[in-house]
Amino acid sequence: MNTNVDKWKLIRHARWIALGVLVLAAALVVMTGSWYQIEEQEQAVLVTFGKAQAVTEKGLHFKIPLIQQVHKVNTTIQGFAIGYNQSTNETVDAEAVMITSDYNFIDVDFFVEYRIADPVRYLYASSMPENILKNIAQSSIRNVIGSYDVDSVLTTGKTEIQAEIKETILRRLEQEDIGLALVNITIQDSEPPTQEVMQAFKAVETAKQGKETAINNANKYRNQKLPEAEAQADEIVKNAEAQKQTRINEAEAQVARFQSMYEEYEKNPVVTKQRMFFEAMEAVLPDMKVIIDDGDGVEKVLPLDSFTDTMSGGSSKEAQSGTEE
Repeated sequence: MNTNVDKWKLIRHARWIALGVLVLAAALVVMTGSWYQIEEQEQAVLVTFGKAQAVTEKGLHFKIPLIQQVHKVNTTIQGFAIGYNQSTNETVDAEAVMITSDYNFIDVDFFVEYRIADPVRYLYASSMPENILKNIAQSSIRNVIGSYDVDSVLTTGKTEIQAEIKETILRRLEQEDIGLALVNITIQDSEPPTQEVMQAFKAVETAKQGKETAINNANKYRNQKLPEAEAQADEIVKNAEAQKQTRINEAEAQVARFQSMYEEYEKNPVVTKQRMFFEAMEAVLPDMKVIIDDGDGVEKVLPLDSFTDTMSGGSSKEAQSGTEE
């Protein structure tokens, strides 16, 4: 009987011990944090016996104590500066000073924005992914800046430069696969490295603006004078065309006149020759004095107009006599 009682006592003690172990295990589960919360803009990596798994769903999640481990990462957009100190806004020469394609030194400041795209790769693909991204960004920036001249970096080429740098970084990040994604990279400021050089660049920019002003004024003057010149040229062409047509008409009239004269000549050659002679003499010798010698040694000086008048008068008298007859 005593032996059975002892057995029941041992069984009861064992039950209490098991219950105590369960209570301790439960307490251990609670104390070691078997539950974890994933907030907005967060992701977690659950590690089970060295195997990592991403947990992206928001809310409360369970993990096995002492077996599983949880590492949370921030997935919001983060950023860092290149070329200056964000807290003091002072230039970092080792990062900012670069050389352009035309061998000029220049200070360029950038700001890089990124986010964690793959938490597993971010935690386990490399030891310092942000530093890798910064090195990639600096290398890409120097390569691109080195392919542009100083004027493009300072003024007109900033947008194109930013786009080319971003494309280069994205290509490098895809090759490295460190779990980070580039959101954007922007040029904060660009200027010559010293005050003397800055003044020289300002003088160059002033000269360029003066050049542009002179070109604009010249174009304005050209636009004013060109229509006037074109109008004058049109007027000259029209006058030339009018003179050309006049000469053509005169030539055609003379051709017609000579043609009619030739027809009259064919009808009566002698009369036509005399007429042509007299007309030529009228045109060639209008004010000349004519000496007429009748063959007996007596010379007379007569004006040509009298001679022509006499000839015309004689002709008219002959005509009148003929009429009277």
